[in-house]
Amino acid sequence: MDFNIKGNPDYGHVSFNLKPGEVIMAESGAMAYMSKNMELDSKLMGGFFKAAIRKIFTGESLLAGQYTPSSGPGEISFSPAIPGHVGHRKLNGDKVILQPGAFLACTPNVEINSIFGGLRAIFSGEGLFFLECSGTGDLFYNAYGAIIEKEIDGKFTVDTGHVVGWEPGIDWTIKGMGNLFSTFFSGEGLVIEFNGKGKIYLQTRFLGGFSSWLTGYIRS
Repeated sequence: MDFNIKGNPDYGHVSFNLKPGEVIMAESGAMAYMSKNMELDSKLMGGFFKAAIRKIFTGESLLAGQYTPSSGPGEISFSPAIPGHVGHRKLNGDKVILQPGAFLACTPNVEINSIFGGLRAIFSGEGLFFLECSGTGDLFYNAYGAIIEKEIDGKFTVDTGHVVGWEPGIDWTIKGMGNLFSTFFSGEGLVIEFNGKGKIYLQTRFLGGFSSWLTGYIRS
């Protein structure tokens, strides 16, 4: 399958040139343009129960779009809802954890499941559930701002709003920045402390921070 990611890191999108029989799955509403011979079918990824869990707890669409050319080669492009970077990861039987809203598209043999982050996830600011992506194939994900891939070995601290995803072998915990006073009055608030060896994915911008900044300019 041929694909091309353009517009990074500001307004990323990914386009595909599909041969007959090739299929790409995408988050509902992500299609930007396509050739006239492309066919669309809606599919419950993983079945109704898993799709319903993703919808309720992560905000992902209940149905994913399944696109394939009806005859000859076809072209299709997907764009995320927010401006920023589109990333790609090749899965070969391994897994990666994504924050809700980060999934964009994948090939059919990639599974997208919801996993419970535990009570510690309540304080992460990102919800109780995350997306576990596994299987064999191509995974495409998006972030707000540019994506930074970091290989860590040991402890590494990240602001909760700048985390896109991480590899499952890495442990993590929610903590404050310093003492109680620093946590509430430094402006940094809570952070995620990763611990282990592997790759984490970060975004250079924080949508919640931008929203708070924009609120100051809104006049009733």
